[in-house]
Amino acid sequence: MSRVSRNSRRYAAEFIGTFILVAIGPGAVMVSASTHAFGAAGVALAFGVAVTLVVAATGHIGGAHINPAVTLGLWSVRRFPSRQVPAYIVAQCTGAIAASAALVWIVGPVGNFGATVPAISIGRAFSVEAGYTAILGIVIMGVVSNARVAPNVVPFAIGATIFAGALVTGPLTGGSFNPARSLGPAIVGGVWTAHWLYWIAPIAGAIIGMNAYAIISPMSAAAAASPATSSITTRYEPTNDVSTADRT
Repeated sequence: MSRVSRNSRRYAAEFIGTFILVAIGPGAVMVSASTHAFGAAGVALAFGVAVTLVVAATGHIGGAHINPAVTLGLWSVRRFPSRQVPAYIVAQCTGAIAASAALVWIVGPVGNFGATVPAISIGRAFSVEAGYTAILGIVIMGVVSNARVAPNVVPFAIGATIFAGALVTGPLTGGSFNPARSLGPAIVGGVWTAHWLYWIAPIAGAIIGMNAYAIISPMSAAAAASPATSSITTRYEPTNDVSTADRT
């Protein structure tokens, strides 16, 4: 299969995966506001389950980053090729926008469109988003670079991290950790309050967290040096499908 075809499948998987994440996560926010069927814990669970399902379903195709901060974090530790970064981010953002538009059409303009808006000061909100995305980055690096972690554990570990983060930080910042997740509702609903924060803080946090893990973990350093393990997709894809396409 040609490189163009292989990469196209990856970009499509990122679009679909981010669509699912936003449809379920911010979708839960909007449904909760409309029906009062569940509260903050239910919304946090929806985010965690969404990420678990997407990583399990599409991780073997393109790595299931579904988050520009994750893509840039992996790039910063040489586990993702520079040439694929723009296409991944475009796919993630367009998937999020499409899901947000679908949600408004189905549910209506409720729940502030599922947008992320700080409920605390900007400085504290920045620290919360950056700090928890750093935790997410550490978890991702830990489960994908450690051969002792079974592949079928990876979706649950990452999903549980998202659930915990959304549960704790949702009332404070909306618990984004994901620029694309925040961009979709912002564009569709026109809610731009402190939107820059939801780009800079998660990206900075992911880069810090993943690089911190790379420093303390010899296995991560060895993986970064190996062309066959230059991407998160290595844990999911056959070696002959990634060894060339993911080489930096």
